[in-house]
Amino acid sequence: MMLDNKVAVITGGAQGIGRATCERFVRDGASVVIADVADEAGAKLAEALGDKAVFVHTDVTDADSASGAMQAAIDHFGGLDIVVNNAGITRDATLKKMTGDQFDAVINVNLKGVYLCTQAAVPHLEARGGGAILNAASVVAHNGNFGQTNYVATKAGVIGMTKTWARELGRKGIRVNAVAPGFIATEMVLTVPEKVLDGLRGKTPLGTLGQPDDIAAAYAFLASDDAAFITGTCLNVDGGLVL
Repeated sequence: MMLDNKVAVITGGAQGIGRATCERFVRDGASVVIADVADEAGAKLAEALGDKAVFVHTDVTDADSASGAMQAAIDHFGGLDIVVNNAGITRDATLKKMTGDQFDAVINVNLKGVYLCTQAAVPHLEARGGGAILNAASVVAHNGNFGQTNYVATKAGVIGMTKTWARELGRKGIRVNAVAPGFIATEMVLTVPEKVLDGLRGKTPLGTLGQPDDIAAAYAFLASDDAAFITGTCLNVDGGLVL
């Protein structure tokens, strides 16, 4: 029960890594606000998790919607201790073919959304005397990735914001860290051909894809008191990929 009596908002919490994180946090004793635009999946997950979870339709690109997710933690569970900025999208294309709309869509969700949700959360975390902010980065932020100008830019930006906020908020007792997943076996990844999956495994020193639970475990650790002296870091959970 690493997170006993803690309250968390998890964006993009209805599916994939977000869903695994909601499930892990509840197992570890936390109450969670599942913040997502996927209404059906979010409602079903909240029902499955019981009275320790509530679903709130949340568009992270909208300041009022982001604030509403944080307020839901106060209204339903009496406070806010943890924010997991997990929501993210891809709109891949090479530089020559990428449209302005593709670029802007990814920036708005993956970068501005993290900014808006964190800004909305900080007053509530301060009211609790501290807390933890966890941001979804990616190993592509370290090395780049073909066809992902927009996505890589957001994930590198998230790491930079993480370090900046760690400096700004540490004196308030708020720790800010990022997690950088490698190739993870989410529903989206598992739809690609097996030959491609074999190639991804071959690039990873541990020889396998990660599981959403692997990322959820990293979030749970960084959110817990076991990580009380860790802030401003980016933890790669990638099977050694960036080696």
